[in-house]
Amino acid sequence: MEIREILDKETWEGFLSNFNEKTFLQSWSWGEFQLKQGNKIWRLGIYNNDLTGLALVVKISARRGTFLFIPHGPIVKGDRKEALSALLSYLSNLNERASFIRISPFWERKEETIFKSLGFRPAPIHMHAEVTWELDLSPSEEDLLAGMRKTTRYLIRKALENKDIEILRTNNLNEFLPVYLETSKRHKFVVFSEKYLQDEISAFGKDISVFLGKYKGEVVSAAIFVFWQGNAFYHHSGSLVTKAPVSYLLQWEAIKEAKTRGCKTYNFWGISTDPKHPWAGLSQFKMGFGGYQRDLVKSKDYVLSSAYWPNYIIESLRKIKRGF
Repeated sequence: MEIREILDKETWEGFLSNFNEKTFLQSWSWGEFQLKQGNKIWRLGIYNNDLTGLALVVKISARRGTFLFIPHGPIVKGDRKEALSALLSYLSNLNERASFIRISPFWERKEETIFKSLGFRPAPIHMHAEVTWELDLSPSEEDLLAGMRKTTRYLIRKALENKDIEILRTNNLNEFLPVYLETSKRHKFVVFSEKYLQDEISAFGKDISVFLGKYKGEVVSAAIFVFWQGNAFYHHSGSLVTKAPVSYLLQWEAIKEAKTRGCKTYNFWGISTDPKHPWAGLSQFKMGFGGYQRDLVKSKDYVLSSAYWPNYIIESLRKIKRGF
C-alpha cells in the first residue's frame, strides 16, 4: 500500500460519499476548520492501486506535548489492519517532533484487537464521542414520534401548542453564546471559544445551522447542528433553567430539518449510561427521542518517544479531576 496526500476536495468528498459509517470530523470542511485554528493538517489517501482509504491527520501542539491526531478516522474499505499499518508507518516517519500518534476511529468496539496487534495502547482520555446515540431517520415523522419515550413525545406536543415558544435558525452566535456560557457554569464544563465556534461555522457554511429556542421572546435553549453527506450531528448546545419544554421542540425541529435535507441518520453525539456520569441528565434527554446506542473503539495512542509519558500523566490527572 502507498500513502499519498489528496489535494482536491472532489476526490476526498467523493470517496467519503460511499460510506455510511463516518462523521464530519473526517470531512474536507473539518480540515478547513483546523487550518483556521492554525493547525497543520494532512489529507492522506491510502492506495492499493486504487484509493482504498483516507485519513485527516491534525498536528496538535500543546504545552503538554505535540502529537498527530486522526479524529473519527481513518475511513477504509477492504483490509483495515493493512491500511492502518501503512498509515502508521507513514506518520511515524514524518519529521514533526510528535511524541505519539492518537487515533479515535469511528469503528465498532469489536475492532479493538486490530489496534492492540499493531502496538497501540489505550489513551488516557477520549477526544471525541466513543459511545454515541443515533436515530434512523427513514421512518415518517409520525413513526418517529411514536418511537420516542412517552414523556418526550408529550413535551414536544405541549411545546407545539404553546404560542410563547418559538424556534429560529441562524448562523449568528450572538444569541447562542450567552446560553452556552451560562450552561457551562451550571454544569462545570470547559467551553469552546467564540473563535473556535465562529471558525467552525465559517468552514461548514450551508452545512451548519444554529437553532435558537425562545420562550416569551428570550433565548432559553440553543444548539449548533452539522448536516453533512446524509448525516445530521447535534454538536454544541446550551439551555437555561425553565419549566417550558423549549429544548424538546428545538430538537424535534432539528430532526425535521435533517429529514428535509435528506439525512438518513441523526447523531446525538456522546452519551453515558452511567447514572453518576456528568452527562447522565443530558444522555437521558437524548435517548428519549428514540434510537440506538453505538459503541466505538476507544481512543488509542501509538508511542513514538519517551516524551509521551509526561502527557500521559497530565491527561490521566485531568480525567480524574473532571470526573470521567
